[in-house]
Amino acid sequence: MNELTIYQTETGVIEVRLEQDTVWLSQEQMGALFGRERSVITKHLRNLFAEKELAEESNVHILHIAGSDKPVKFYNLDVIISVGYRVRSVQGTHFRQWATRILREHLTQGYTLNRQRLEANAQELEAALLLVKKAVQSPEMLANIGCGLVDIVTRYAQTFLLLQRYDEGLLTEPPEQHGGLLPTLAQARQKLAQLKADLTGRGEATGLFAQERGEAFAALLGNLEQTVFGEPAYPSVEAKAAHLLYFVIKNHPFTDGNKRSGAFLFVDFLHDNGRLMDKDGHPVINDIGLAALALLVAESDPAQKETMIRLIINMLVRRNRR
Repeated sequence: MNELTIYQTETGVIEVRLEQDTVWLSQEQMGALFGRERSVITKHLRNLFAEKELAEESNVHILHIAGSDKPVKFYNLDVIISVGYRVRSVQGTHFRQWATRILREHLTQGYTLNRQRLEANAQELEAALLLVKKAVQSPEMLANIGCGLVDIVTRYAQTFLLLQRYDEGLLTEPPEQHGGLLPTLAQARQKLAQLKADLTGRGEATGLFAQERGEAFAALLGNLEQTVFGEPAYPSVEAKAAHLLYFVIKNHPFTDGNKRSGAFLFVDFLHDNGRLMDKDGHPVINDIGLAALALLVAESDPAQKETMIRLIINMLVRRNRR
């Protein structure tokens, strides 16, 4: 909580700061509230801290504010009430009643918002587990791919706990790496052609592999480069990688081999942008995990797109921070 609200006095208004579940006023504002000179407020503040009525370090907040050439001290509700008693101002009682009501409203709203975020996270985790359950029932499922799914779910569970702690204000949001250079259409076609040659040479693909369906693949790459109000729609390496994998698998731009083509382009993009290995020199995802992830995307419901994208992004961020 860090915002301003207005308290109306008989002589004007005071902008009250709300932060850390309390309200804050400066010495000048307390003088306006109680109708006293600032020197009087300063004297009472000095006395109440000297007498150990309150601890200064835990009840004073120093801020840089516009219009002031030096930091300004702000005092919380406990200090404001104590000063009110000392100056014997009836405004102290009125302000305490007002502040209590305002704080109760904000705490209630904050609880509601936190509960909504927690429920959203729980629903997302449930959706991810349902995706895995569906994928496990797929005829394409093999024992080694099942192990890959377990690894993905384990990572996602760790990510879920990180997000939970972030929502509770106990953790900063994992930073994504801005940028990321996507291949041009010509480059992507050349790389897929080489992959096709390698696979057909081993008898693992036919002439239909990576054969484009109209302009679908060109449109897909174009969408990944689009901007919104002048800013990239997918501003990070993680976001580009996740959407590249998802779109190639789900939009079926090729007649055959969409999962393998999507997985190949995903890995190739991470490699070209220096993100295929984590900080310890290990691949962010191994062959089995990649096959499992591709299958998970393929089996997912289009309505669960955001869950899949967030899973992939946080998996990449999580592994890069190790």
